Amino acid sequence: MNADWTRRHLLAGAGALLATARAAWAQTFPTKPVRIVVPYPPGGPTDALARIVANEIQSDLGQSVIVENKPGGSGSIGTRGVAKGEADGYTLVLGNNQTHVNNKFLIKDADYDPVKDFAPVAGLADLQHVLVVRNDLPVKTIPELIALAKKDPGKLNYGSTGVGSGSHLAMELFKAKTGTDMTHIPYQGAGPMAAEVMAGRIDLAFATLPSVLGQIKAGSMRAIALASGVRNPQLPDVPLLKEQGLQGAEADSWLALFVPAATPAAVQERLSKAVLTAMAKPQLAEGAAKLGFVLSVRDPKAFVAYHNAEMDKWEAVIKAAKVEAQ
Repeated sequence: MNADWTRRHLLAGAGALLATARAAWAQTFPTKPVRIVVPYPPGGPTDALARIVANEIQSDLGQSVIVENKPGGSGSIGTRGVAKGEADGYTLVLGNNQTHVNNKFLIKDADYDPVKDFAPVAGLADLQHVLVVRNDLPVKTIPELIALAKKDPGKLNYGSTGVGSGSHLAMELFKAKTGTDMTHIPYQGAGPMAAEVMAGRIDLAFATLPSVLGQIKAGSMRAIALASGVRNPQLPDVPLLKEQGLQGAEADSWLALFVPAATPAAVQERLSKAVLTAMAKPQLAEGAAKLGFVLSVRDPKAFVAYHNAEMDKWEAVIKAAKVEAQ
């Protein structure tokens, strides 16, 4: 019996013991409260959905599920904290297309990889972008808007919630698909941007539906299209871009739960099962709809394929529009 043979078998034995220990641990998971990190301030729709999901999965997991807000850096601070934390399944992050797509191409020091450093637990829901215009802008349809924009390139100005934000990139995609040129005016969030549309100081903007739904219903601004694949029951008369002849300009924001990539597979499966079961409950769907979300539930395998496609799509938009990394 030589030393190499002994070493190999000792290592193999140790690996088997470790695998057995992990399997046993996964069977008892969880034995303490679970945290969902929301990398944004409390009070917004992302935070609200996290709390609805947390409440619904507690009974399945048999433990408290606590939501913690860790905002900053376009969601990168809280997201990075989870990526660098313990891969034991006790800490998840509620990610979105900003934290898990755009930041990779727009933040130089994000210090995490949205694909390599994370494993998806489940895709949850979409936040639709609605195209709103000031009330006195003489357009009611997408063809009319395109014609007006082409009549005087650069004259129309559009708002966004910040450089590289979902609303900014949605309009860059729109411009690329329509061959139009409009002037970008970034704001610090949806509230200031919506106020400027209502005041008539900017012409139009893509906004997440929950952030402007009240103003649309109050008649303070006009919605002319949804950049999505499905209409929204809260605005049933607002058509899709593709229903007005513009194909390939969908720009839904999305939400998904992630754990660190090194989290044991059995623990990932346990969490995924609990979340997918919760997402099928009617009360969760009702709560999400009231917040303006459209449920778009994806299991881990389906989400990986979707995520990869989103990475390719928005990287191309960012590069073509020459959006600068911050």
